[in-house]
Amino acid sequence: MASAGKSRPDNIEVTEELIYKLPKTELHCHLDGSCRVETLVELADQQNVTLPFKSVDKLRTHLEVGDRCENLADYLKGFAVTLSVMQEASAIERIAFELAEDAAKENVRYLEVRFSPILHINQGLRLSEIMEAVIRGLQRAEQMYPIKTGIIVCGIRSIAPDTSLRLAELTVAYKNRKVMAFDLAGREDGYPAKDHQNAFALILRNNVNVTAHAGEAYGPDSIKQAIHDCGAHRIGHGTHLIEDGDLLNYVNDHRIPIEICLSSNVQTKAVKTFESHPLRTFYDYGLRVTINTDNRLMSATTVTREIYLAAKTCNFSFDDVCNIIINGFKSAFLPYRERTNLLNEALAELQKYGYQSTYFEDKAAAM
Repeated sequence: MASAGKSRPDNIEVTEELIYKLPKTELHCHLDGSCRVETLVELADQQNVTLPFKSVDKLRTHLEVGDRCENLADYLKGFAVTLSVMQEASAIERIAFELAEDAAKENVRYLEVRFSPILHINQGLRLSEIMEAVIRGLQRAEQMYPIKTGIIVCGIRSIAPDTSLRLAELTVAYKNRKVMAFDLAGREDGYPAKDHQNAFALILRNNVNVTAHAGEAYGPDSIKQAIHDCGAHRIGHGTHLIEDGDLLNYVNDHRIPIEICLSSNVQTKAVKTFESHPLRTFYDYGLRVTINTDNRLMSATTVTREIYLAAKTCNFSFDDVCNIIINGFKSAFLPYRERTNLLNEALAELQKYGYQSTYFEDKAAAM
């Protein structure tokens, strides 16, 4: 922590420009929801794919959901467009590289990219070819920018559990080859996580990390299933956790991180407004909350914007913002020593900007 005797301004103004400069993580980011629109148009032209609009501006307006989205199912419609040009290895590699590049340019030091390889086989690509393409793209970005990256493979709730098991097998095969975890994404209502228990059992038996979308478009029971039936180490979204105090205490006591995506949560109607989002309550209660984009394209956002939005909506101070940033580094699906090194580097950098807090009274290395 910053030296107790070192003075600083009583109030450091939290601006978007300041947040941009700070070291950050991005733990919940979908590859097929975070493409550059210009790239989509160019790839469609190369691949003779018909898009809803040829104009970059019109396509952007079409894909950015804004406030016209009715629910999660409506939010997910745009993925058919992005996936239409993500059926070739070179395109997938390029989009992975560009996502990591975009993140690095806003000082994201650690990025976890999640996607479901099964959604990229429409033109005959093998699952291994898809994985290798993403790996190449991320590795190329790491060679050019000061960023570490990892991959999270997603099962899909609405696709047969046997497919999730197949994806779990793929995850295990690529463990230690940038694959950090297994996830379950997609529509919650009518597609319970426990249906995919065989996939999660395989993952856990092979000592692979687990996260799961839960409590986004369904109640606390979805979170219970993710944790108790699927062994989730992190929870994606988790907005409905606020409705079950006992479960909230369990999540807090076991330091299960919550991957908060503010803009997405409002757009999908997981919460009604930014002001009614439980983020502030979660933070004040001590939950390990992290802030992420979900889908940079569909939600028209960046990590910088999401943190700034959180600061303004929840009246977070500069130290609060830094505490949440540190949560991100503590929650990364990285080996302990790598995670500790990244955390300590981030702490040192944040202190240079004036971070001074007793929120983490344990040693920096403690997770």
